[in-house]
Amino acid sequence: MPRASATAAAQTAQAILSAAIDLYSERGFSAVSVDDVAQRAHVTRGAVYHHYSNKLGLFTATVESLQSRVADVIVTTAEASGESPITQLRAGCHAFLDAITAESAARILLTEAPTVLGWSQWRRMDSENSVVHLREALEAAGAAKHLLEATTAQLSGAMNEAALWIVEGGAADRDAAHEVLDGLIDASVALPLGGPKR
Repeated sequence: MPRASATAAAQTAQAILSAAIDLYSERGFSAVSVDDVAQRAHVTRGAVYHHYSNKLGLFTATVESLQSRVADVIVTTAEASGESPITQLRAGCHAFLDAITAESAARILLTEAPTVLGWSQWRRMDSENSVVHLREALEAAGAAKHLLEATTAQLSGAMNEAALWIVEGGAADRDAAHEVLDGLIDASVALPLGGPKR
């Protein structure tokens, strides 16, 4: 395929994906048709099917894209926070909470995806993205090795629940969630409460 055609195809696929993310976050999966996405992206219905096979394939791609976006924010923020493993863990966890509650991510990743894709697939996709980085950060920060998987699962679950709570609340809930998250992180790596903060 000539370079220009490949570039155009990639741009079309991205336009469709962006439109789908916007629509799924606004209306939810069940209220959005392929025609809606095509119209929003200014492409034909056939173009949507060409790039994503069907409506479920398109939704799966939106989930993968958002999960990758959140994971990238986590890694970038953690790496920019310094060399200390506990500081990186803390920065990454707080970045997750902010990234997943921004714009469309919370509704699509935490509300729509488990229902549309099923719990098992959603957990698998989650474990291949943000959870991988959380487990690595907990291990580097000194979480007990024999409790690493349990600690990862429970801290991840707490952050997902906090994200849903923030979305339903407001700024005060966000501040409270971040404050509690510091305590959970301290407990996860056996630091005394009141240890170094973000």
